Amino acid sequence: MKLGLTFSDSDVSSFTPLVVLELAYDTKAEAITWLLNRIRDKQQNGGAELLVDQVLFPAQDGQKSNPNVFVVGSTLQRLLNGAEDVGLFKEFQDDTMRAFTYANRESFKDFEGDGQTFLSEAECQYIIKHELDTLRAKTEEHVPGYPKLKLYPGKSVVRRLQSKGVLVQYFPLHNKEDLKRLSFSWYKKIKLSFQPLDDIKCYFGEGLALYFGFLEYFTFALVPMALIGIPYYLFDWEDYDKYVLFAVFNLVWSTVFLEVWKRCSATLAYGWGTLSRKKAFEEPRPGFHGALGFNPVTGREEPVYPSSKRQLRIYLVSVPFVLLCLYLSFYVMMVYFDMENWAINIYHENPNFATGILMFVPSIIYAVVIEIMNLLYRYAAEFLTDWENHRLESSYQNHLVLKVLVFNFVNCFASLFYIAFVMQDMVLLRQSLATLLITSQILNQVMEAFLPYWLQRRRNKKAHKRMRRLMGDKELPLLEQVQLETEMNTYLGTFDDYLEQFLLFGYVSLFSCVYPLAAVLVVLNNITEVYSDAFKMCHVFKRPFSEPAANIGVWQLAFETMSIIAVVTNCALIGLSPQVHAYFPESETRLILVVVAIEIDWFEFVRSCWLV
Repeated sequence: MKLGLTFSDSDVSSFTPLVVLELAYDTKAEAITWLLNRIRDKQQNGGAELLVDQVLFPAQDGQKSNPNVFVVGSTLQRLLNGAEDVGLFKEFQDDTMRAFTYANRESFKDFEGDGQTFLSEAECQYIIKHELDTLRAKTEEHVPGYPKLKLYPGKSVVRRLQSKGVLVQYFPLHNKEDLKRLSFSWYKKIKLSFQPLDDIKCYFGEGLALYFGFLEYFTFALVPMALIGIPYYLFDWEDYDKYVLFAVFNLVWSTVFLEVWKRCSATLAYGWGTLSRKKAFEEPRPGFHGALGFNPVTGREEPVYPSSKRQLRIYLVSVPFVLLCLYLSFYVMMVYFDMENWAINIYHENPNFATGILMFVPSIIYAVVIEIMNLLYRYAAEFLTDWENHRLESSYQNHLVLKVLVFNFVNCFASLFYIAFVMQDMVLLRQSLATLLITSQILNQVMEAFLPYWLQRRRNKKAHKRMRRLMGDKELPLLEQVQLETEMNTYLGTFDDYLEQFLLFGYVSLFSCVYPLAAVLVVLNNITEVYSDAFKMCHVFKRPFSEPAANIGVWQLAFETMSIIAVVTNCALIGLSPQVHAYFPESETRLILVVVAIEIDWFEFVRSCWLV
């Protein structure tokens, strides 16, 4: 890519723009000059030693466009040195994966000539992000032009500007040709085959590739459940008591599923060079604040926030708030049961087609309310976690995931547990599970696939017309690309995607023995999910920075916890079945003890198998 502008860097006439950096419209000129000089300055002087220049957009509809948009690139020499700085793993001549070093560059596979094709574009953009993030203040006490924007030696400049809104955004540019090839092999051809995970990894990075790898693995792992569920549904549809065999299969499947995935994940991570990669030292989050003090680990001056104060916020505010939300969820659940009883009574008084349809209305309304409550709670959880003022991004994510998972689990599954183990009504359990699953999938498909597709097409058409009207016959494809991508939505990570799969895994592993078509519906959902998520990544969202990952992180623990709950649930459902009750006609306590013993023996058996 080449930008048709005059560049300020004297040693090059043009460069390949890789990253877009946008400052606020009213940013002070001295702050801009200071930041650009720091980006361009030599490493030995504390700079990033990158190439940067301004992008000037034409005025739009009589209004001035933001003049503070810049493109950032780098020389090949700087990128190779940066690859060593970030600890990039590459394949060595002896077929092992080793950390790249510039001195031994020619001993690595795929390093040919001057190494022009050695690094993928995603890796180059990740290196540039690393260099920008580690650009630190030297002797400056504040950002030039902003006396209140305090700095201290060692403070990350980019994070400071981000936290105060001076730096609006920075993101990697899409590569039109590579994106076109990836789109064609990924989602433009409807086919039954594996996803091009290596190509996804090269374009978007390991973190996103692992998500799509998990989505693919989960979908294929559900196929046996779906194939068994269809005939089971057809032949035992009205006999809800004959679910013991399917519950046993469900129990085995939910246990084996995640153990096999760990091996698949490790295989992918090893091939991508992230399995043995050491995690970089974490910098404080952009939003972290506190009184200026000294970090006892690094010895640098930085904001310090008392851990005791954070714990008080967590236990005196966040925990009570979560408990209050759980109480509201239970209250809404009881209202749903009242509506269910009302609909059943009407049907019994006057059984006809209309009242038969009415029986499904409470479940549909409850499913919609669940989705709305999950959405509202998500915003509240993010606000609370921000307010807790976590220093590290990993700590922030762990607390956010915990809050969201606890509420979503109770909100989505509490009614099913109540029906199964308190009411012990397998007919109503099947109906509620089917309605919740189908309604949530329809809502997710509308919100995640159709709506983003329609909005993006509309936005792109308007932008194209506006650019053509302003530029006339001039061809500036990259200028138009930068303009379009600055207006695209920002991808917020895989959190929501993993959360959706977590809930679907729960629906299948917990109660699908009473509704065998659950796995079939999830397979169909995930097939469309692959194509809709692929389209969104390629055409709706800005390109995210590559994030090295060796596994799916905290979500592995979340799925394993759900798997343990699934084992207990399926064993309990087996214990409730009339077939098993027939063996214990006079001793309910003995039956409970046998079920608990089976659960304990099962966990011990699984643990011993995987240890071997």
